[in-house]
Amino acid sequence: MDSESGVSSIRIEVAYAMPDKQVLLEVTVPEGSTVGDGIELSAIRADFPDMEINPASVGIFSRKVALSDVLQEGDRIEIYRPLIVDPKELRRQRARKPDSTQ
Repeated sequence: MDSESGVSSIRIEVAYAMPDKQVLLEVTVPEGSTVGDGIELSAIRADFPDMEINPASVGIFSRKVALSDVLQEGDRIEIYRPLIVDPKELRRQRARKPDSTQ
């Protein structure tokens, strides 16, 4: 608990990665903060100014969550970036290629 304000706080992490740069920030946020609050309080946008957060692409420990979900002590918010290639389409392309091992 913060003795000055009387508000309890929790420690969380916020993670985001690009192919050439990865950031994991430790942040202390007020108890009752949401995933969206945690992202904003982390100031991670300073490292990735062009980052767009898709509300459907955020998770805690690899489990998708909503920006309105309340954080718990020790949570790691993961901000996922869009896929460059659809995995199903990639498999179709591979299946169309002739097998070079024959």
